Amino acid sequence: MEAAFPDAPPGDVRGRVVFEWMPGEQFLVERWEVPHPDAPDGIAIIGVDQSGENYLQHYFDSRGVARVYEMSFRDGVWELWRTSADFSPLEFSQRFTGTFSDDRKTIAGRWEICHDGSHWELDFDLTYTKVT
Repeated sequence: MEAAFPDAPPGDVRGRVVFEWMPGEQFLVERWEVPHPDAPDGIAIIGVDQSGENYLQHYFDSRGVARVYEMSFRDGVWELWRTSADFSPLEFSQRFTGTFSDDRKTIAGRWEICHDGSHWELDFDLTYTKVT
């Protein structure tokens, strides 16, 4: 994965992410490492929500941050959002939208942040590239 931050000089903020099923294939585990001092390493556990139509992502990172994101996959678009408090207070809302390429080898996405409940702004772009 590679991140690009607005108003920051071009840099090399690349990391490695691995998705794998937990035994039993009921939950998907996402692990990432980013060798950059401003980017946390972490793990997320993804499973179906109670409705059976969407997903929940339980997020934990090396800063000690723990969050729950709602998540969906529809028509080649991956969305994550956090708009209510969970393990931690809601000081800001977040959302991610990633679009899969036709060959399913890349996901071009962006994280957005909202501090006032109504105005969303770009936090950073994030691109996933499949490496075999």
